[in-house]
Amino acid sequence: MKKFLYFLLAIVAVIIAVLLFNTVRLSSKQVASEPFEKIIISDRVYTNLSKAIQYPTISFSEDAIPDSTAFYGFHRFLAETFPLVHENLLLENISDYSLLYTWKGSDSNKKPIILMSHQDVVPVDEPTLSDWEAAPFAGKITDTDIIGRGTLDDKGTLIALLESVEQLLKESFVPSQTIYLAFGHDEEVGGAKGAAQIAKLLKERGVKASMTLDEGGFLADGLVPGIDKTVAIVNLAEKGFASFRLIVETKGGHSSAPPKENTIGMLAQAIVDLEANQLPYKLVEPINHQLDYMGGELPFLTKVAFANPWLFKKPILEGLNAHTTTAATIIDGGVKNNVIPTVAEATINFRILPGETIESVKEHIRNTISDKIKVEPVGFLTNPSPVSKIDSDTYKVLEKTIRSVFPESVVVPGLVGGGTDARYFYEVSDDVYRFYPIRLAPDSMSRFHGIDEKISKENYKEIIEFTYQLIKQLN
Repeated sequence: MKKFLYFLLAIVAVIIAVLLFNTVRLSSKQVASEPFEKIIISDRVYTNLSKAIQYPTISFSEDAIPDSTAFYGFHRFLAETFPLVHENLLLENISDYSLLYTWKGSDSNKKPIILMSHQDVVPVDEPTLSDWEAAPFAGKITDTDIIGRGTLDDKGTLIALLESVEQLLKESFVPSQTIYLAFGHDEEVGGAKGAAQIAKLLKERGVKASMTLDEGGFLADGLVPGIDKTVAIVNLAEKGFASFRLIVETKGGHSSAPPKENTIGMLAQAIVDLEANQLPYKLVEPINHQLDYMGGELPFLTKVAFANPWLFKKPILEGLNAHTTTAATIIDGGVKNNVIPTVAEATINFRILPGETIESVKEHIRNTISDKIKVEPVGFLTNPSPVSKIDSDTYKVLEKTIRSVFPESVVVPGLVGGGTDARYFYEVSDDVYRFYPIRLAPDSMSRFHGIDEKISKENYKEIIEFTYQLIKQLN
């Protein structure tokens, strides 16, 4: 018995030693900051963003025709507001509404870079209008904020980029490598007619950029438990997106004599089965990088878990939502309360983890629900994006610039659950990253696509400062 106890104690001691060894090895991966000379940014920039918000460049659906008055008005506004950009950069209209600016570099041997944003915004729910501090498209400027649809997603970064380029042109700055500014018009509905066509055109021209930068990462204030510093999340990849329609067809009947398999009951069971049999959590790239970078900044006990995912993987991956998610989003069936419908349908949306595919998700559905139910893909579908590198020269410049403009921050690579136009640019770029320094806190997360979307004046100037410095540092 004693030998057995000694054996158990020895095993426990080895496990503790391994845990401590791995924890001690997990140190901070933050690069040193390098103070930049700050630029003077006029308060005029608030008015420019305010005016941009006043153009309701709304994307309603994939098939809806864009509001030409709003988009062309917005284009005229850009030309009037940023005269040096439009005098010195080549501007091309793609698919009528998307914009591609080319800023020719002085060294044709250097790979170009692509800086992205998008012009379109999501609609505003009419019943919520009275809950807004100001009308969503009024662009109201208060003592602290600019309010309106698009301030966070994504006109704030678009106008900030143009402010930076305009300022650099005033300083007679000439980039060494060519810089493309790519502004799609339909990102909110998949980007197939906008960013996808820009990427296609660049590919046809043989463009191969060293880096593409788009929205999708941000400055997290108070959003990462255990880290009291600002966390700059640079997303290296994005999950895929796929929706499938489940269709149940029966002979229907009278509700007084329901069949054993009721149309709606079969559909409900399929939804329950899918929610109860979620695809597994997995430690895949880039989640592994996220654990390494985040773990080095955590308090000791929490760091033990991040340093030893072989033992604590499950709760960590659940916290990071590191799996293909399943969400029933639309349901339809029935015409009268005493009639069993002949058809009932539901749409299930999946955000697909890297390593899985649209086809593997469809197979999972088929293996989970009754074979009496039809499964059809519906709407926009895309596989997960490739994962960009964290050891490339451009990532190092991006990382250094973030740390230098925001020395109080820690940079953490990650995976974005939502979709961006950046997904289309992997074939024309060595690496694709998602980050602009929009500050988000617990009280502002719901403003994305929600009520009272607004950005603080201070944060807006930070975005301009960052984009200005990034362009200079890349050169």
